[in-house]
Amino acid sequence: MYDLSDWNVVIVDDEPDNRGVLEFVLSSYNATVRTAATGQQCLEMMEQKTPTLLLADIQMAGMSGMELLEKVRAHVEWNSIPVIAITAFAMPGDRERILGAGFTGYISKPLSVMKLVDQIKAVISEKMES
Repeated sequence: MYDLSDWNVVIVDDEPDNRGVLEFVLSSYNATVRTAATGQQCLEMMEQKTPTLLLADIQMAGMSGMELLEKVRAHVEWNSIPVIAITAFAMPGDRERILGAGFTGYISKPLSVMKLVDQIKAVISEKMES
């Protein structure tokens, strides 16, 4: 079992069930997890403490995940944080479009709880190799 106690994760998703599942899984591996229902809440949390990882839904009311990513990448202290899209956009071309926008990784919904941590770790290790 992984020990993710050195992870400080912010999860932003406007669906409480999605936030809850992600928080439960990552917390069970000892990650520090904070959740936000909106992009604005996420930015406020990041101002308080910079995370080591951001998991962001794409389609949210108010500020989309794409808009959030732009703000994160424009901030000098946050521009190297891995930002993984957790999204229901799973049509042909969606993955390429999302990665092309600057996300570090892409995980499609519905989530596989059993594979989630492995998927996140694979994205992070790919980023470190490049």
